[in-house]
This record gives sequence, structure tokens and C-alpha cells, in this order.
Amino acid sequence: MRWGIFSDSVVMCKNQECKLISSVEESVVMAMDGTDSNLFPYLPYILQDLWELGASPEVVLKLVKKHTTDHADLKVLDLGCGKGAVLIKLAKEFDCHCHGIDAVEEFIDEANNKAKEFNIEEYCCFECDDIRVRISDLRDYDIIILGAIGPVLGDYYSTLTKLSKCLKEGGLIIIDDGYSDDGGAYSHPFMEKKSVLLKQISDAGMRLIDEIIINKDEMKESNEYMYRNLKKRCQELIEIHPDKRNLFVDYIRKQEEENEALEMNIICSTMLFGQYR
Repeated sequence: MRWGIFSDSVVMCKNQECKLISSVEESVVMAMDGTDSNLFPYLPYILQDLWELGASPEVVLKLVKKHTTDHADLKVLDLGCGKGAVLIKLAKEFDCHCHGIDAVEEFIDEANNKAKEFNIEEYCCFECDDIRVRISDLRDYDIIILGAIGPVLGDYYSTLTKLSKCLKEGGLIIIDDGYSDDGGAYSHPFMEKKSVLLKQISDAGMRLIDEIIINKDEMKESNEYMYRNLKKRCQELIEIHPDKRNLFVDYIRKQEEENEALEMNIICSTMLFGQYR
């Protein structure tokens, strides 16, 4: 359960299986491990207890500290920023300029409120939009972050090719995602083998500079906390909307399945990419 969003059709294919993503609502629900776009208006309620929805802010901070200098001059973009946890902690630490975009208006409202709470609103700009469209107008960022939003911009070749146009020369991309072992039999519909990722990354003119793999015990603890709160809110919604019981029961079940896959079969990683020089 790792999340944190997104126009017209995008087709995502893996192993000859294709899925047409035709709306922002479907993209957002997919990014949060759901399958039914009717869940979209209920996501703010379901996720009201959670602030950190995507990449770990601490892990991103560690990578930024290690691989950049002149931190106050950094211009950082978070696509699918959720409620802004990563950018707010970066801005608090470095006084850098942060820009977050997400398709859920309530998440953006909370991000703005959190920026005020942390007294760093002068460094943060949050907006509600479809990132698949918005990236065509974005340029000159030092760092771009995609925090556990899945393949909403396509595979790694497509994603890195698109994002490289938004970077300054020498800029970096941080992607929080998962992949499976090359030698294993497990296959996930939206996660590749690592060798496939590395080839797509190279074909896009990028290289993997650094990687922090999430500890399985930490992953399990985080998943259990998120799942407990998510399940509680879904059960409340079942009481409020009994006619939509199946919608919420299916989402709970999907989270259970995804957690099992993440804890047993997927290597969860925060990866740092740079351009070949």
C-alpha cells in the first residue's frame, strides 16, 4: 500500500495486456490500488487519517541531502503530491522552492493548510490539476518526484523521456516504486522486472544513480497502520451508503492483496535517476 496523480486516454501495456486509462478519476483510483473509478469521490474520506500517502519524506530527504548542494536554491516538483508531506518536509529542512500537483482537490487543500501549519507557505505552491496534461508546461526543475503513483505517465522509458523535458541540465528524478526479481516467477500487472526497468531507463538516456530499498519489516508496519485506518473508514462508509457496500468491500480486499504482494514478492524502492553526461 504505497501511494501518494493525473486528459485524455493513456494506454498502459504489459505482457500483451492493455488497460485504457481515460479519465483523471480512473487514474487516481488506480494509483491508490483501486479498480473502480466510482471510488474517487470517497477517497478523501477514506484517507482522512493519513498525511503521508506516497514516498517516505525521510527517504527523499536523505537522497536530496546526499546528491545535491545549495539546497535553498533547489526548485522541486512533486507530481501526484497527495497531501504534500514530502514537499513540506523538504521546504522545512532546506527553505527550497517546492511545487506540488495532485488531482484530488481535498488533498491540495490539506497540503496548503499543512504548509501554513509548518510556517513554510512562502516556499510551497500546491495546485489541483491532471499531471499528464500539466507536465507539458513545466520546465527548469532541479528535482522531480513521483511518489508511488504507478505508471500514470506510461512505462519507465515514457515517464523519464517526458520528465527529462521538465528538468534543468543536471537535474534529478526521484521515483518511489516497486519491481520484482529477475529470477522470480512472480508477475505484477504494473511492475516490471528490474532488468526491464534498467533497459528502459538507459533507452531514455538516463541512469540509476542511487537506490534505497525499503526494509520489509518497516513496510509491513506502515502497511498495517494504513490498512487499519483505511478499513475503519470504509466500514463507516458502508454504514452511510449501504447500497455501495460492494464498492468499499472490494477496495478493502484489493488493499489486502496489494499488501501481501508488496510484503512477499515486490522489492519496494526509492530510486534516483540522472541524465547521462
